[in-house]
Amino acid sequence: MGLIVILVFLGVFGVVALVLVATGSGAQQQGRVLLTRLESALAIGKPEMADLIVDVRKNELMSSIPWLDRYLAKVELAPRLRRLLFQANVKWTVGTLGLFCGVGFVIPSYLVYWRTNSLPFAAIVGMVTGFMPLGYVFYKRKQRMAKFEQGLPEALELIVSALRVGHSLNAAMGLVARECQDPVGAEFRLTFDEQNYGLELKGALENLTTRMPLQDIKIVATAILIQRESGGNLAEVLEKTSAVIRERFRLKRQVATHTAQGRLTGWILTLLPVVLGALLYMVNPDLMSILWKRDLGIKLLYAAGAMIVIGGLIIRKIVNMDV
Repeated sequence: MGLIVILVFLGVFGVVALVLVATGSGAQQQGRVLLTRLESALAIGKPEMADLIVDVRKNELMSSIPWLDRYLAKVELAPRLRRLLFQANVKWTVGTLGLFCGVGFVIPSYLVYWRTNSLPFAAIVGMVTGFMPLGYVFYKRKQRMAKFEQGLPEALELIVSALRVGHSLNAAMGLVARECQDPVGAEFRLTFDEQNYGLELKGALENLTTRMPLQDIKIVATAILIQRESGGNLAEVLEKTSAVIRERFRLKRQVATHTAQGRLTGWILTLLPVVLGALLYMVNPDLMSILWKRDLGIKLLYAAGAMIVIGGLIIRKIVNMDV
């Protein structure tokens, strides 16, 4: 009798176990199917779509540290720095940029103070080295803006060709997103996706001009919005806009060619005292150390640094011309 009870118990337990396993495998399979569909929709695993996924989700992560992320989200400067990092296409957070700037300030200033025993001079050197990561971001941003400006006329010609064969403006932007290289293709891809997600054309173009604050793209956005309100041949408007942008770009190149000597002179006059002082220190440290071991030498260093900065700014003002 006891053997029969045990066998019945094992049979019932086996049936229940099989049912649970089948149900769990079915649910697990269904979950895998859903995850596969979600990954396909978000294009997870494709390197060329990774940046797009982050931008579409509007991830406002300022730092990987939770408490620092909450603090930076409350600071008005943090969103501007995040926009700057996005425009430069630098894969840093605001917290990472702040960390680099802090390390660049503390370590060199401490070494200079340990060597010269001059706190103001060490603070000045630390400020210069501390702003180097931010200067790198600005340099990358300038490079990306210049590349976008150079590729914009070709993108506009592609839009004009698509409009003339009967495509809509949104489809033409999608064509630019697929055919043009970054950063032109990436920025138009974001604009194309924003319209597909329900954002109006005006809002998408405003976001484009915010991400790429260039005069040329503002001209393009204004021309499209005016044509949308008043009507007319958009292909002809964009074709003339492309011609204007090409002419502005040619004129800027011509101005840059004529002012190249002035810019080179500015760099030489700015860096020559610093490089020459470093070389003299390597040759004769005792002679150069007089500049920061005596009060008169420290005053001369401050005066020389101020004159170098003022002279560099004046030369920069002369050679930079708005076109």
